[in-house]
Parts: sequence; C-alpha cells; structure tokens
Amino acid sequence: MSFSIRMPPDVQSLAIGGHQVLLIDDFLEDPRALVQAACDSSFHPCPGADEGKGYPGIRATAPAAYSQELVSLLDPLIRINFGIDETLPLRKTPCMFSLTTMSPARLGPLQRIPHFDSSAPRYMAALLYLCDGQHGGTGFYRHQATGLQQVTAVDTDRYAAAIRAEIEHRPPPQRYFDAGDEHFEFLGMLPARFNRLIVYAGSLLHTACVNPHVSISDDPRRGRLTVNTFVDF
Repeated sequence: MSFSIRMPPDVQSLAIGGHQVLLIDDFLEDPRALVQAACDSSFHPCPGADEGKGYPGIRATAPAAYSQELVSLLDPLIRINFGIDETLPLRKTPCMFSLTTMSPARLGPLQRIPHFDSSAPRYMAALLYLCDGQHGGTGFYRHQATGLQQVTAVDTDRYAAAIRAEIEHRPPPQRYFDAGDEHFEFLGMLPARFNRLIVYAGSLLHTACVNPHVSISDDPRRGRLTVNTFVDF
C-alpha cells in the first residue's frame, strides 16, 4: 500500500496571531489508502482520557511507510520555514491515527480549554486531516490574563498558575472549546479539509474545534480522523 506525498507539495505559509503556520492541501497522492489503513487498525483509548486529561478519544499507530514519507518532507520543510539549524538532529514521535470519541459531557476541565503540546522551542506538530470541513478544524488563541499565545519554558509556571486559578474560580462550560471567551481570545482557525496537512509550533495555545453532532465516532470513515505527529530538534 502506497502513502506517497504528492509532489511538489503546495506549501502555504500563513500568520495567525503573528505566528507562522504551514498548510499543504492535497497532501497525499492516495489519501483513501491511509483511511483504509485506519479502518484495518486496532484503536485504544488515549492515556489519561478517562481522567479528563489529554486527547479525548482513541488512537492507533499509523503505518511505518507513511511515517517515513512524512519525515522525508518534514525535515527540510520545517528547517527552511522555521529557521532551524541543519546540525540539530530530528526526533519524532510515532505517527498516530486519532478519532474523537468522548462526548462533551465527559470532558475534564483541561479538555475544555486550549492547550499547548510542549514548551520546547523547536517542538512542532504535524496534523493530517482525513476528514472534511464539517469536523471543524484547529483553533489558535491568546490567553487574556497572561497575554500568552505561546507558552515557553519561562512561562510555564506562570501560565499553569493562572489556569488553575481560573478553573477553580469558574470551571469552563461542559463543551468542546471553539470560539473565544473571557479567558481566551480567538486568533484564527485552520479549517479541516480532507487530505490537508498543517504544521505549527507545539508551544502555541490551540485546540481541536470539534463538531460534537458529527465528529464523535469510532468509525474512521465517518468520524474526525486525523494523523498526529510531533517532531523536535
């Protein structure tokens, strides 16, 4: 089964809140092959989901052949667009299929607000949508009280303290976050589109904008299917 990237990739560079994000449409030559691989995979609950933390759904390891294709593109793509030194080695997490399966009523407080993946300066997220626009997208935010859009190592303790105080004072509504509220300013969204890859810094405050009426499903052909990968330098 082939998971070849369509060449040359149509790379778009966008600015959201003053931070660069990348977008590539029509990413794979045959994205349906990757959907079929997801259908043939064994999914398991994401660690921490039942405790109201982390990804609110199930995951499965994506094929190694896709992972190899992705890294061959991401390595030069990220270095060129984000100015990362060529001497720094690339480290990558496994590529994981993800399906959102948790109802809004079951979400923990931290799953109901934007988050960041890592405060490391060169930690990047690459997300491939294998679902269409009815499944929302990825939203980006600024935290009002701290003014942070990006949480670096020096900001982590200050940000965590502010979030704890806000949750204790008034827990966030029992829903998937999308538009801004009194604590988070909405900066923009990269809409879901079938076979669209997006790349952004994992330190940016963001969330999956989920449509619970159509996206809560464990069926790869019907649900909010994505492939999530993280790389660090």
